[in-house]
Amino acid sequence: MRTSMNNTIWTVCALYRFVEINDLPAMQEAVKAICSKHNICGTILLAPEGINGTVGAPTPEDMEVLINFLDAQLEIRKGQVKYSESNKRPFLRAKIKLKKEIITMRQPQANPTKVVGTYVEPKDWNALISDPDVLVLDTRNDYETQLGIFKGAVDPDIKIFTEFTEFVKTKLDPQKHQKVAMFCTGGIRCEKASSYMLGEGFGEVYHLKGGILKYLEDVPAEESMWEGECFVFDRRVGITHGLEQGILETCFGCRASITPEDRTRPEFEEGVSCHHCHGTLTEKQIASKRMRHQHKMQHAKKMSA
Repeated sequence: MRTSMNNTIWTVCALYRFVEINDLPAMQEAVKAICSKHNICGTILLAPEGINGTVGAPTPEDMEVLINFLDAQLEIRKGQVKYSESNKRPFLRAKIKLKKEIITMRQPQANPTKVVGTYVEPKDWNALISDPDVLVLDTRNDYETQLGIFKGAVDPDIKIFTEFTEFVKTKLDPQKHQKVAMFCTGGIRCEKASSYMLGEGFGEVYHLKGGILKYLEDVPAEESMWEGECFVFDRRVGITHGLEQGILETCFGCRASITPEDRTRPEFEEGVSCHHCHGTLTEKQIASKRMRHQHKMQHAKKMSA
């Protein structure tokens, strides 16, 4: 087991692939068994259209057991498999869920296995988004875009991904916006979004291959057009170039971005509130959030024992 200053260095893997899965319950049980045996934590979603998740393992060898299994069953390496590291346990537990979609859009016609936009390698991304004729579009949610975004990109200001289609219908025009370049954290939302937009008549739709994570890994900071940190769905909260952990954190009460200095403010309470949301909470809500946070901490203590 790798350690740094007496802390375990966890291997984190963000993965997805659009691929037909026939026996979902059997796949769910098999993945659960591997996660349990190898102390793998995180969330994996399984649906008829494929697999999507982010997981953490105490060693690279433990992670490879899972990835090798998924490759044998679903050829996961033909999709996206992105590794990084965390100096703390990234998730409390393992959750293997069966869903209707691996990324919820509620647009059956959006099928990346049949129609998808043009993939753009990270090394070619800067040139594309520097073109004045290209609309650069973030497909992520508002609490993610608060941490960072590409220079000059349009933020759709959506709460959840299902709102993206309404943004496209009301704010964009296939005749006016003939070239669109989209990005998201790891690439999965862009695959569905590009499929949807092509179906709506947009002519040239591009998306960043491997997402922001791959860009931050491949593109040197001195050449980067990324501003800020990239929100990730684990305890690291934000990462920077080289996939290094950032300094920003998330309020688990409202998901707003907070700095280390924000944690010293009187409105901040771990797992409950920050200065963004404290004034909006009732005493009953505060008590409920405290109880939930205490339960999570007790579970985490058991897991680390």
